[in-house]
Amino acid sequence: MKVPFFRPSLGQAEIDEVVDCLRSGWLTTGQKCKAFEEAFAGYVGARHAVALGSCTAALHLALEAVGLGRGEMVLVPALTFAATAEVVRYFDAVPVFVDCEPATLCMDVEQARRTASAIAGSRPVAGLRPPYGKLRAIMPMHYGGQMCDVSAVEDLAGEFGLATIEDAAHAVPASFRGGPGMPWRNVGTTADVTCFSFYANKCITTGEGGMAVTDRADLAERMRVMSLHGMSKDAWKRYTAEGSWYYEIVAPGFKYNMTDIAAALGIKQLARADEFRQARGRLAAGYRERLGDLEQVELPVELPDRRHSWHLYEMRLNLDRLAVDRAEFMRRMAARGVSCSVHWMPLHLHPYYRNAFGTGEGLFPESERQWPRLVSLPIFPSMTGEELSHVCESVRGICREAAR
Repeated sequence: MKVPFFRPSLGQAEIDEVVDCLRSGWLTTGQKCKAFEEAFAGYVGARHAVALGSCTAALHLALEAVGLGRGEMVLVPALTFAATAEVVRYFDAVPVFVDCEPATLCMDVEQARRTASAIAGSRPVAGLRPPYGKLRAIMPMHYGGQMCDVSAVEDLAGEFGLATIEDAAHAVPASFRGGPGMPWRNVGTTADVTCFSFYANKCITTGEGGMAVTDRADLAERMRVMSLHGMSKDAWKRYTAEGSWYYEIVAPGFKYNMTDIAAALGIKQLARADEFRQARGRLAAGYRERLGDLEQVELPVELPDRRHSWHLYEMRLNLDRLAVDRAEFMRRMAARGVSCSVHWMPLHLHPYYRNAFGTGEGLFPESERQWPRLVSLPIFPSMTGEELSHVCESVRGICREAAR
């Protein structure tokens, strides 16, 4: 049996909506994008949503909207995808890496506080030396679909006057509460701007695509204008019967808009988001039931104050209990027909950041301790019971063969 790392869940409703778009004669940003934005904002509980070409575009526009400037600084996780830090570099600004906490692999907010304090006091931080630019924002990432401690992030942001931009590429739907009896807060309602991904393997997909949500009308309007060349009017408004051909360029913007074709897919995928989350949750429970007794692996947990989207199932190898390393473990999984992945090598270990900022081994010990152990197992809504069984039998077989 072969089990892919991901297989999209697309039904007739998605096909029909896309065909309707194709037959309408309007393919780029238009009414379906508007409908998707309104539905998505309502789903997460935000006032405004801006549909975009990617989560990377959303993160970039969010930083532009809050006013990030050259030489200024943004707190970002060391353990995250490239986009979270690269968008900071688009401004010739400085990503300030923060280590992860071991339980969730999200940003360690207490470490972030110590880093912010050091910057405020003009003291050295990992990889950086004063003089410093202004610390402008904090950009935590919800690793695997489990939200970081957003209450602690809010406190930190308030203390240091930071904008909060959440990288929620993995998290539709997800939620957080500060403790027992406190209300649940949906992802999309806990930051100045929250940015989502609809890439092919994400919780819902438009093939490629993203969304920025906010409760602030000024940020939403700025991101909307900057998403399409800085034009004062978008194409749909210009070409409707009530529109005008005339527009003005109010800023040097970008080409980040979502197409109606993608939005058509997103509308129907969003309607299934709860269904997808429940399916992923059942698979996560199945993994725990079948692999939870193995001494050679550590399984992810859903904390009691979080609702996990289970975009990733990031198993960790207990390498002291195995006679093989991660590369050999994954090779043996592939030989059994199971596709796995790794999320991710910490950013400070990549050549670009080593060369640009002099980072390297030893700066962020928790991220460095965790990443050689990480193996993301397949988890997707259409995964069958037989596929789940095959993955679990493969993991158990390798652990049995390679046990110390």
